[in-house]
Amino acid sequence: MTKRKFTIGQKVYLFVGLTVFFAAFGAALISYRINARQIDGYFKNLSLHSARNFAQFIDTDFYSRLKEVAVSPEYQEIRAQAEENEDEAPIEEYLKEKNLWDDYKKNQALMVRYLRTMEDIKYLYVVVWGGKNETQDMYLMDDDENPIYMTGYFEDREESLLGIDASKEVEPTISEGDWGWLCSSFVPVYDDAGNLVCQVGCDVGMNDIMKERKTFLMYLLASAIVFTVFVLIGAIRLINRIVIKPMDAITSEMKKFSPSNNKSYKECGVLDLNIKSNDEIEDIYNGIRSMQIRILDYLKDIVQIRAEKEMVESNIGEMSRKVYQDSLTSVGNKSAYLKKAAELDEKIGKENFEFAIVMVDVNFLKNINDTHGHTFGDNYLKGCCKKVCHIYKHSPVFRIGGDEFVVVLLDEDYDNRKALLDEALKTFEKTFNDSNAKPWQRYSAALGMSEYTHGDKTVEKVFKRADQAMYSAKADFKKAHGIKGGVR
Repeated sequence: MTKRKFTIGQKVYLFVGLTVFFAAFGAALISYRINARQIDGYFKNLSLHSARNFAQFIDTDFYSRLKEVAVSPEYQEIRAQAEENEDEAPIEEYLKEKNLWDDYKKNQALMVRYLRTMEDIKYLYVVVWGGKNETQDMYLMDDDENPIYMTGYFEDREESLLGIDASKEVEPTISEGDWGWLCSSFVPVYDDAGNLVCQVGCDVGMNDIMKERKTFLMYLLASAIVFTVFVLIGAIRLINRIVIKPMDAITSEMKKFSPSNNKSYKECGVLDLNIKSNDEIEDIYNGIRSMQIRILDYLKDIVQIRAEKEMVESNIGEMSRKVYQDSLTSVGNKSAYLKKAAELDEKIGKENFEFAIVMVDVNFLKNINDTHGHTFGDNYLKGCCKKVCHIYKHSPVFRIGGDEFVVVLLDEDYDNRKALLDEALKTFEKTFNDSNAKPWQRYSAALGMSEYTHGDKTVEKVFKRADQAMYSAKADFKKAHGIKGGVR
C-alpha cells in the first residue's frame, strides 16, 4: 500500500495560499502597469502632437535670422550683461537695431496664444540643439513669462537626452527634474531649402498624474492584501476544523518544544515519537517534526541574517551620504545646502543664535572649459573649492551651482569671519596673479559675505545679501582688471 505524502490540509494551505497571493498581487501589478502605460502613452502623444502642430506655425525665415543674431559674440556679450543686470532694455534695443523686434513680439504672441489655448501644456519653447555629442542647447524663444534675455541662453542638456540626434523627432521622454515631472517632446523645423532651423520643445506637466499613480498603486496593493488575508483566514479555519483535532494525540509532546539556536534537536524538544500509523496522523506528525527542525535551522540562519542586515544598513548609510555630496568636489551639494538652510530656519529667532553666509562665485570657469576643455575646467573648479575648504575648515561648504559655492559660518569661523574673508580674498588674488602657474591653476573667485541680523526671518534673506555682495565684488574685479562681459 502506497503511503500518502501530502495531506488535504497541506494541499489546501499550499494551493490556496500561493494561488491567492500570486493572483491578487499579480492582478494588482498588471492593472497598475496597464494603467500607467495608457496614461504615459496619452501624455506622450499629447506632447508630440502639440509640438508638431506648433511647428507648422513656425516662421522659418524669422527664426533663421534670429538664430544668426543670437549666436553672434556681440549679442552674447549684450545678453550676458542684460542677464546680470536683469535689464531687458539692451536686448530690445539690439533686436530693434537688427529689425527683428516686431517679428520677435509677433512670434512670441503666437506662442503665448497657443500655449494658453492648450491647458495641458506647461512649457512651450523654441531651441537650437547642438550636435549629437554636445551637452548644451540654446534657447531661441520662450513665452512672455520669461525675460527677453533668455533668448540666446545656453543651458545644459538633460541627461536623458544626451547623445540624441535632434535632426529628427525625439522620442517623447518622461522624467523628473527641477521643474517636476514632465513629458517632453522635440520636433525639428526645416526651411524650404531643407536646412534645419530649430526645434520646437513641448513639456506637459505630470506632477498630479504621478501623485495619483502612487495613490492608485497603494490602493491596489492594500486591496490585494485585504483580499488575501480574508481568503487565508477562511482557509485556516477550514483546515483547523479538519486537521487540528487529530493532532490531540501529540499535543502534550509538542508543548515541550522550546527552540534555541545553540542547542541540539533533542535538547529543544523536537518530536521523537514512534508513530507508524500509515495515515494522515503519521503525515501530520512528520510534518510538524520537520517544521520544528526547520525552525531551529531558521534560528541559526537569523544570526547570519542579522550580520548581513547590519552590513546592508551600513551601506544604506553610505548611500544616504552620497545623496548629499557633490560628485565632483566632494563638498555638500544643493540638496545638502537646502537641508542645512532648513535647519538654520528652525533656529532663527532663538536667543544668542548667530551665523553668516559667504557666497563664492568662481571666475573664468567657462573660459577654461572653452579654451582647455572640461577636464581642466573640472580641475580648476576643484582647485578653487579646495582653497575655500582650507580657509573655512570649520564650516560646511556647499556647491549649489556650476560655479557657485555657499559657506555657512558658525561658532569659531563666525567669530573670525572678517579675518577669514580677508584671507580668502588675498589667497585668490595671489593665485590669480601667479603668472608662472598654468591657466587652470590660477584660481580666481568673487566672494560676498552677509551676517544674520534679528530682522531676518529666513536664511534666504541672509543668502540674498551675500549674493549681492558677491556680485558687487565680481563687478569690482572686472573693473579692476578691465574685463568685459561675464567673468564666469
